[in-house]
Amino acid sequence: MAAKTIRLILGDQLNSKHSWFERADDDTLYVLMEVRQETDYVLHHAQKILAIFAAMRRFAAELEERGHRVHYLRISDEENQQSLPENLNRLIAEHVCERFEFQQPDEWRLDQQLADYADQLDIDSASVDSEHSYTSRGDVGDFFAKRKRWLMESFYRQMRQRHQVLLDGNGEPCGGQWNYDQDNRKAWSGDPAEPEDLRPCHDHSALWQEIVDAEVDSFGSPQAKNLRWPLNRDEALTQLADFIDHGLANFGRYQDASSTEHWRLFHSLLAFALNVKMLNPREVVAAAEQAYRDERVPLAAAEGFIRQILGWREYVRGVYWARMPEYAEGNYFGHDLPLPSWFWDGKTQMRCLHKAISQSLEHAYAHHIQRLMIIGNFALLAGLDPAEVHRWYLGIYIDAFEWVELPNTIGMSQFADGGLLATKPYVSSAAYINRMSDYCKGCHYRRDQRVGERACPYNALYWDFHQRHRDKLQGNHRIGMVYRNLERMSQEQREAIGERATQVHGNLDSL
Repeated sequence: MAAKTIRLILGDQLNSKHSWFERADDDTLYVLMEVRQETDYVLHHAQKILAIFAAMRRFAAELEERGHRVHYLRISDEENQQSLPENLNRLIAEHVCERFEFQQPDEWRLDQQLADYADQLDIDSASVDSEHSYTSRGDVGDFFAKRKRWLMESFYRQMRQRHQVLLDGNGEPCGGQWNYDQDNRKAWSGDPAEPEDLRPCHDHSALWQEIVDAEVDSFGSPQAKNLRWPLNRDEALTQLADFIDHGLANFGRYQDASSTEHWRLFHSLLAFALNVKMLNPREVVAAAEQAYRDERVPLAAAEGFIRQILGWREYVRGVYWARMPEYAEGNYFGHDLPLPSWFWDGKTQMRCLHKAISQSLEHAYAHHIQRLMIIGNFALLAGLDPAEVHRWYLGIYIDAFEWVELPNTIGMSQFADGGLLATKPYVSSAAYINRMSDYCKGCHYRRDQRVGERACPYNALYWDFHQRHRDKLQGNHRIGMVYRNLERMSQEQREAIGERATQVHGNLDSL
């Protein structure tokens, strides 16, 4: 049956509230595809592939129930050419389409591919907004165009004012402060209790077997019989309500804490639903603000959570679009070591990294401090290639899409952009890890030693990192204390630290 218009929906464009879907039209054909092009550009976690495919299939079924025409290509379909352009060419010819439309992708790679594809078509084409973000692609770049530093805080305050979020009757920030981050840095000792995980359980064993039979490579546990991620908007809204009711009140003060036995703590686990657009960031922010105004959660908790959505999430998206494609090549320190083998199986004697990576492999998730101050911290101190670190983060986390993951990895975690995002490298010795977690208890390595076979690798690497990069970092006013402490050390102490760091660098796979 002919269709005048063919519209492409990508796997992270599952926005049932998009204006495209307001009216069913027999002349419009919606196309969703499971393609090797998208499963194979990096090695992905099994749950990421499984959850996206399952959510896409649910979304396609919902569109059909609403009266829309849908053509869905499964990974196993014989006619599937496993690439967006080749499948589109066949469908356009088959349905005698006169027009091609697509929502603007959030990733530069796909944006370029689809723009080039549309340009070479001999039928009309158009791209439309995905109707998801608070900002357009260029807003952040325009905001910082005449500023020397791209400080998120100034952008965040402007967003609060622009969208009238957490303001009092006079247009001032609720509580008199814009930022309550200083209240949100507490370690967790077990009280209050972690809320019960009320997410649904999905059995997608058949879909997982289909993916395996299609010979799609992956890593990590698929959890195919017990997939816990939301797969449609209703489930995502239920998860949002559960977080507001049971997690948000304690999210703020414990958002930087880590626990050996409690991988979730008070985090929302909403990023996957947000990033595939089942949820709109406006409704998430509104729910958190309303909880504060109803006096159900403290201001610091609501503000800290809202800052992540309204501030940081929009900010990194803008940085991404302002700086790509060159941003992906950033390597300020010239780091080039390959990832140790235990990045793929978690088998290291460093208990913090064993726990954080094993959790990531099991759940396709780690919270921001585990990503930044455990895994990313080690990667930066050890001198791992930031491009390899980026690809690992992009593959392993279920919520990782390049527009949000790349700036967080290249900029925030690895300081590979030279300080555009972060005002200093986010590195630490074992002292910070011990203060904010229980990871150091029972570890093979000694957190209180800098040198020696059993000394925690973070310690020597921390001081060696600052010694090696003194020319690039000594002038940074935020880390002046580090260099003053280095100067207080004797020459023998500095040399011993350097020798221990060299030993660690030479034996990364066996740590």
